[in-house]
Amino acid sequence: MKSNKDKIDINKLPEHIAIIMDGNGRWAIKNGLDRVNGHHEGVDSVREVAEAAAELGIKYLTLYTFSTENWNRPKAEVDALMTLFVDTIIKELSTLNKNKIRLNAIGDLKALPGENYEKLAETMEKTKDNDKMVLTLAISYSSRWEILNAVKSISEKVEKKELKIGDIDDEVFNTFLSTFPMPDPELLIRTSGEHRISNYLLWQIAYSELYFTDVLWPDFRKEELYNAIVQYQNRERRFGMTSDQLQS
Repeated sequence: MKSNKDKIDINKLPEHIAIIMDGNGRWAIKNGLDRVNGHHEGVDSVREVAEAAAELGIKYLTLYTFSTENWNRPKAEVDALMTLFVDTIIKELSTLNKNKIRLNAIGDLKALPGENYEKLAETMEKTKDNDKMVLTLAISYSSRWEILNAVKSISEKVEKKELKIGDIDDEVFNTFLSTFPMPDPELLIRTSGEHRISNYLLWQIAYSELYFTDVLWPDFRKEELYNAIVQYQNRERRFGMTSDQLQS
């Protein structure tokens, strides 16, 4: 069967793709397994999608790994997720280096258990010279948390007279976000059939193309990624203008 990859125009790739990885728990229940098994399967999807994105030439891939709200889940599930996180970070270091992928992280990283934070920081350090793609994990992240932090930081600069209120615009505000200096995502993917943003990159996705699929994250592999990119390339991005303006 012909791959969706063959339909992709390499000259029109999105530079930055963001993904809300949803459906691990439902996949496990659907297959008669414990929810944690769904998270384990989801790791395989992360590996395959990251490798496929890097191979295509995507420069930035940002994954919603663990939200600030996820801390409210049952303790047993959170503990299992944190253990899986450490094990995965250690295991995937060679894969990241083989594919020249630099690991990055955004979010309230200080909220992570000590061992998790240490392994994350260690892996980021060991991949810092990789230059093919930046893989960013949004961990203990929420967009409202990020925006509030940016406002607080800007307020401190203004109070210290290091920044004038009149100088604050979109470009300046962007420099206070945790995603800086990455470009905004052109494509946001959400799996599992849910049609909401869930407090993810709210500022950054103002003009992103949104792609929703019923596929649960553990079943979302490279062919699904290729299809999302094909759908993205078939859309007209107008940024508030008309089609006639774009054509002229």
